[in-house]
Amino acid sequence: MKDKYNIDDLLEVTRILRSENGCVWDREQDHKSIRMNVLEEAYEVMEAIDSDDPAMLKEELGDILFQAVFHCQIEDERGRFRFDDICDDVAKKMIYRHPHVFGDVSVENSDEVLKNWDKLKKASKGQETISDTFDSVPKILPALMRGQKIGKRASNAGVDFADSRQIIGLMRKQLDNLELAISDKNDDEIDEGFGEILLSCCNLSRFIKKDSEKALTIATNKFIIRFRGLEQYLKDNGKTLEDLTDEEKLRFLSGEDDIS
Repeated sequence: MKDKYNIDDLLEVTRILRSENGCVWDREQDHKSIRMNVLEEAYEVMEAIDSDDPAMLKEELGDILFQAVFHCQIEDERGRFRFDDICDDVAKKMIYRHPHVFGDVSVENSDEVLKNWDKLKKASKGQETISDTFDSVPKILPALMRGQKIGKRASNAGVDFADSRQIIGLMRKQLDNLELAISDKNDDEIDEGFGEILLSCCNLSRFIKKDSEKALTIATNKFIIRFRGLEQYLKDNGKTLEDLTDEEKLRFLSGEDDIS
């Protein structure tokens, strides 16, 4: 044991874990078997950030770093690339995409920085059309996040709504269409209509400068807190959920009244 370990030590620890004398479980893993671990660790990093917990953030950043190192070790064993190659690639990418820092390009504000970033990214990836940039947004992303990113890229290309009021007006029409589809029991139109409303929510989130994933998470957490309060109220009054009237349930679900 050492008092302090660095990235070289972490690389060596990971190599040992994957070695013949290392851990049986670690040796059995490949990219696909642990692919979801990367996503889980990323979400835990986000939770640490939202909690403003530096100790938790340090731990979770370490976990996600280990995921990167572990995947690199697998590729190192296959002779395709090493950790240094990744460091080299990302450092070159950052220098290339920040010409206003490492070159002679001048920018007025962060909006210009993002426009330059998108332009350089398209050039480096050989993206010739806006649709090509859509394809580079991972399909595995949470749907709300993906919808928000696609909308932003369309906006950068000059295709967007005029303002939030225009989107809200569209959503009212979409709700009417969805209600009609539900009444007609048309499954295909219900799927399409419901999806269009969710995509409109993603577009609205950009205009009101709110993250759709975060907003939904907050609303869901709030519902859980209210539901816990409801159960406590029922317990204190010797009642059960079955004792609630339809009107009380509706008031609770609509958020108009927590009943308790």
